[in-house]
Amino acid sequence: MHPADEIRGVKSKKLSRKRIVIGVTGSIAAVETIKLTRELIRYGADVIPIMTPSSTKIIHPDSLWFATGNKPITELTGKTEHVYFCGKVKNQVDLLLICPCTANTLSKIAHGIDDTVVTTFTTTAIGSKVPIIIVPAMHLSMYDHKIVQKNIEECKKLGIKFIEPKIDKYKAKLAESDEIIAYVLRETGKNDLLDKNILIIGGPTVEPIDNIRIFTNKSSGKTAIELSKNAFYRGANVELWYGSGKEVIPDFINFNRFESINDLMELLENRDLKKYNIIILCAAISDYLPKRHKGKISSGKEKLIIEMYPAPKFISKLRKNAPNSKIIGFKVEEKKENLFERALNLLKINNLDFVVANKTSAFSKDESEIWIINKQEKSIHKKGNKSLLADYILDNIG
Repeated sequence: MHPADEIRGVKSKKLSRKRIVIGVTGSIAAVETIKLTRELIRYGADVIPIMTPSSTKIIHPDSLWFATGNKPITELTGKTEHVYFCGKVKNQVDLLLICPCTANTLSKIAHGIDDTVVTTFTTTAIGSKVPIIIVPAMHLSMYDHKIVQKNIEECKKLGIKFIEPKIDKYKAKLAESDEIIAYVLRETGKNDLLDKNILIIGGPTVEPIDNIRIFTNKSSGKTAIELSKNAFYRGANVELWYGSGKEVIPDFINFNRFESINDLMELLENRDLKKYNIIILCAAISDYLPKRHKGKISSGKEKLIIEMYPAPKFISKLRKNAPNSKIIGFKVEEKKENLFERALNLLKINNLDFVVANKTSAFSKDESEIWIINKQEKSIHKKGNKSLLADYILDNIG
C-alpha cells in the first residue's frame, strides 16, 4: 500500500471516487501543493499531478509522487495523457485544478497557447467541458496588470472558475487550503442546492447586565458553521449571521456578526429576507433579558438580584418578514421527555416548515442527536458528528 492510500478518506468521504488533476506551475507557491494534495486525499480524492518545466525547478516531481501516489506527468508521450484524462472519453477526470497558476500560464490559457503539459491539458479540458478551477499566485504588480486581469475575464467566459488570491502587501498569495478544498467540493459535488439563497442564523446571544457583566448561554454555534459549509459545498449562495461564539468562520462564507437580540432585530429590519429560499434559525437566543444596571454593579454584595423580563420573539418576526421562505427552527430541551411535543408546538405557532429538536447535552460538543419534525408531524431521528448531521438536515429540508 502506498502511503497516500493510508490517509485516503480519513477526514471525509466527500471526494471518494473523484479523480482530480492538479496542474502545478512555476510559482514559488508550488511548495504548498504537497500539503494541498494530501488534504484532497484525506477527503477521498485520487490526485493526478501534472507539472510545467518551471515548476520542477521549485519542487521535485518525486515529492508530488510521494504525496499523491501518482507519478507526475511532466511531458506528453504517445499515451496522449491530456486526452486520456481530460479528453472526450468515458472515464474523464472530475476536475482540473491549476494550483498555483502563474500570470504566464493564465495568459496562455486565455489565448489557447499549448506549450506545456498544463496548458495542453487545459485546452483539452475546455473542449471536453471538464470543470476547471484556477488558483492564481504571483506578485501583486503582475496580478494587477490590466492585460492579466483581461485574461482572467477571458478565462471566466470559457467557464473557468477562479479562487481569488489573498492580497498581502505586494503579494497576491495562494488561497488557503481550506478554501481551495471548499471550492473543489462545491465544483465536484451534487449541487442539489445550486442557486438556492440560504440564510443561516446561529451562535449565542449576549445581553449586558451592566457595563462589565453579560448574560449568555453555552452555545458554540458549531451547527450553524457546519450547515453553512455543507450548504456551500452543495452549491448554495450562503449567508451566515453568527453570534458571539468563538468558532472560526471560513473565508468562503459571507457573514454578519451579532451580539444581542437587538442586533438580530436590526439585521432583520435592514435585510430583504424575501430573497432567501431557505432560512435556518439555530441560534441560541435568550428567552429573557436582564434589566440593565447603569455603570458597574459594585462587588461585595451579600445578595444580588437580577431582574429579568421576556425577550421579543425573534422567530415570529422572522416568519412575518419572510412569508414565502422555507423556515427551519431549532428546539432544545434538557431531557427527551416532551421534546417532540414542544418542538411541534414551536412549529405550529410560528408556521415553520421544519423543527430540528435536540438536547442541551450537545452544546459545545462535536457530537449530537437530533429529531427532524415536519408539518405532517413525522419525525426522523439521527445521531452523529455535527458535520454529518448538517448534511443530513440539508438532505431532508431542501
